[in-house]
Amino acid sequence: MFIEQPPLFYRLLFPEAIWRIQRHGSGTAVYVTFDDGPVPEVTPQVLDILDRYGVKATFFMVGDNVRRHPELYQEVKRRGHTVGNHTMHHLQGMKSRSITYLRDIAEADSLIGSRLFRPPHGIMRWAQARTIKRRYNIIMYDVVTRDYSRKLSPERVFDNVRKYTRDGSIIVFHDSLKARDNVLEVLPRALEWLKEQGYEFGKLD
Repeated sequence: MFIEQPPLFYRLLFPEAIWRIQRHGSGTAVYVTFDDGPVPEVTPQVLDILDRYGVKATFFMVGDNVRRHPELYQEVKRRGHTVGNHTMHHLQGMKSRSITYLRDIAEADSLIGSRLFRPPHGIMRWAQARTIKRRYNIIMYDVVTRDYSRKLSPERVFDNVRKYTRDGSIIVFHDSLKARDNVLEVLPRALEWLKEQGYEFGKLD
């Protein structure tokens, strides 16, 4: 559960970040997000699935992937989705010098141009988070589907969605090569299930 739904003590380590969004008023909502793209082998199919269900999502993009596939970056935006910064080279903050990490984010920003940021692996130093918060909204997550794990079957990934999703959940899928088989099978089932449960789909901006 520590991975699929971060516990309270971990969330408290980064009070600057947004982990879950609870709206006031009637209705329940979830926020579908994708990490690590865009890549031509997965992202176009993810976009088609989202179109089929009328869902808008947020794509946290690796800057180097945007550099290599600028047409996919534009296509994601053209279809009405939001984009976010996921560093230039998918750096993990705890394993990087802060000056290197912040420069990597800035390099990605020159290509992505978003005020939304998600740290790879959900890990960074406290000092990094405080600096990043001055310029970006740090978007973490409430549910990690673990679609990237080759040890998990599509059914297990789908179970993670059903077990951990709640009102306001920010749900993480991946439009990456590692996640391709799981995400392309699970995403339609997950969107259908979420609709059946009465969830609306919010878009981060």
